[in-house]
Amino acid sequence: MSMTAALDIARRIARLTGVVGLAVLPLGSPAASAQDPGSLADPRAAMWPAPSEDDWARPCLVTWQRTWEDALEVARRSDRPLLICVNMDGEIASEHYAGIRYRQAETAALYRPYVTVIASVYRHTPRDHDRWGRRILCPRFGSVTCGEHITIEPLLYERYFEGKRIAPRHIAVELDRTEIYDVYYAFDTDSVFDTLRETIAGRPAPAPEVPLGDMSLVERASSPDVTDRIATERAFAGGDAILRRRLIETAVVNTDLDETDLLRLALFGDDLELKRIAMRGLLEASSPRAIELIADVLRTSMGAEDRDALVSALERLVDASGRVRDLVAVYRGLDGKSTLVPTGASYPAVPGPEHGLEYRHHAVVGRLEVRASEQIARPADPLTVLEFAESLLALALHPDTDTALGALMLRDARRVVAEAEALGASPWRSTAVAALCAWYEGAREQARALAEETVALMPADAQSWNSMAVLSLLAEVRRLAIRDAARAREAWPREWLTDVHAAHDLLAQHPHGTDAHVVAHHDFLLSFGASGHAARVLERGLERFQDSSELHRRFRDRLLAERRLDDVDGLEAVYEGLLREEDAHPSLPWYAGYASFVAAEVYRRAGDPTESLGAYARAIAHFQAGIVSAPASRDSADHYIALALAARARVTFEHGDLEGAVWDLLASFRCKPEAAAFLDGMNISPVATARIVLARLAAVDRPDLAASLEAALGALDPALLLPPEFESDGAPSLRSRRRR
Repeated sequence: MSMTAALDIARRIARLTGVVGLAVLPLGSPAASAQDPGSLADPRAAMWPAPSEDDWARPCLVTWQRTWEDALEVARRSDRPLLICVNMDGEIASEHYAGIRYRQAETAALYRPYVTVIASVYRHTPRDHDRWGRRILCPRFGSVTCGEHITIEPLLYERYFEGKRIAPRHIAVELDRTEIYDVYYAFDTDSVFDTLRETIAGRPAPAPEVPLGDMSLVERASSPDVTDRIATERAFAGGDAILRRRLIETAVVNTDLDETDLLRLALFGDDLELKRIAMRGLLEASSPRAIELIADVLRTSMGAEDRDALVSALERLVDASGRVRDLVAVYRGLDGKSTLVPTGASYPAVPGPEHGLEYRHHAVVGRLEVRASEQIARPADPLTVLEFAESLLALALHPDTDTALGALMLRDARRVVAEAEALGASPWRSTAVAALCAWYEGAREQARALAEETVALMPADAQSWNSMAVLSLLAEVRRLAIRDAARAREAWPREWLTDVHAAHDLLAQHPHGTDAHVVAHHDFLLSFGASGHAARVLERGLERFQDSSELHRRFRDRLLAERRLDDVDGLEAVYEGLLREEDAHPSLPWYAGYASFVAAEVYRRAGDPTESLGAYARAIAHFQAGIVSAPASRDSADHYIALALAARARVTFEHGDLEGAVWDLLASFRCKPEAAAFLDGMNISPVATARIVLARLAAVDRPDLAASLEAALGALDPALLLPPEFESDGAPSLRSRRRR
């Protein structure tokens, strides 16, 4: 489908969904602003022209090294200085560099004498490798994955950024790793490019490079240079069995060079013999990227013997990284069985109406009054006294209870439960109250010991709120202990992880369990690299808590990380399938709309405007349906409809359709004016797009369109027109001329 056809379809869908009625003033209306049409335009647009769709479609011609270590070695071998480039999504000059300058041959020629690396904290593809281990290159920067330009940023920040995250920025570094110059806040590209030229002009010419045709593939497989790495990986993909085996065997013996990209292709390929050789190499590798590859392989299905071998390989690398030690403990802990947390619980599918802390405050107060009367009447009955203590605790922890009053009630609950325990009350129930009182009074170590004691005594099928709270408390104190040890780079018992996992398994079924428990379990496992287990936790949680925004967010992230958008089980397809289910939750259309909104941004980053327009149209349609099925979602749905319209305006603007861009921007401001300054996933606000469009309208002399857009901007709250924080107007840094 052509771009023009896609635009027409998008507009028809908008009219069918009623969005067309959101437009503000007709173009050229007498009520439009009489101000200068360019007065609200971004004054920097002429200096840093925004990339067009055609600009973004061109390849990035600057070649970036994959890692800082590779760059240092390439610089050493070639006797060339290094050049660090910093870029930021949405920032006007950064957009100009990424979309225009890096794609021009003359710019690439200026950068070529340097060994270049790119640093950007923004992700432009959901994942770095496909299911076959092939690299998914960043559509913005070309020769690196998003993980590579993200991973390198904090390392360079620590060494060269001097505590300032500024973009665009160019830092030249000498072979001894000292800084030559640092250019930022430059008012034009000439000042940057002049500095690049002057530095190279003053250096002796490097030794001539060996012609690529004079190097064998095996020799290129021993090179850290990104060009040689690309050639080797392409040869592996297109070569016969003999060549592929020779390359993998070369990668295995090159222990002083990080060859994980080549090993990954074999490990995720179909050739079992190459997998065996690559696995041997991986088990003997020691680079940080090898650790990441081991973690990725551990997420796949494999036999227990191979899994144990990989975890054992990680154990060998424990001295290199505290994170590796933690990953080993996690995988060993997941295979264990808790000696503390009970098993075999059988809970009802749905909690009763009296369960949880969400029941009304007056009901909790009434229950306490009844328990107090019973305690007065039977002061020596252990069960009566215990229930009085539990009622005090329930009111103390209720969200509507005054903080000071809650503290007093916690103290009373602790005193009363001690009386109940002395009378012979249920050991686990009385200890549960004591543990929770200690936790909320800040006695964390005492709470930990009491929680362990309680869980060890607790029946497997205990269904009270207190049983849930103590399980949650045990999981939390274990998680905190693990995190504290990990931060201190200290070893911790793998049994702690086993207890966390077992406690959360019970909480996932418990009548009083919540989506917050699922989130905590999932995030904890994911943070330590156990993504396979985390995925299973997430899927089970969504089956129970279908309206959890936090679980849906993590579900979207996982689908994006593991599958292509156009797969039959990709992000939008999964949500379309969920919508067709008979028991679909009323909130599901909203979540489907947001999934399509996210998909549209992924398509934009990948340089596919046609698909992005279709996804934005589907997002708008889903949000409109969500307003019908769940009226309470209207405010949020309108917000994202407004952002989708403005984002679509940006796409149509880049295609050269100024009238379509203005139409969508007017509709966006009408739909939800408050969304005008909100940054979308591309780090661009509707106001920012409107300013860019206004600048282009002034350049092509379209006062009719400019007047309508100017009027819409003028009608907004002035606070919405302020630039985002990252749009700093700092003075040009003459430090750019600083040399050693």
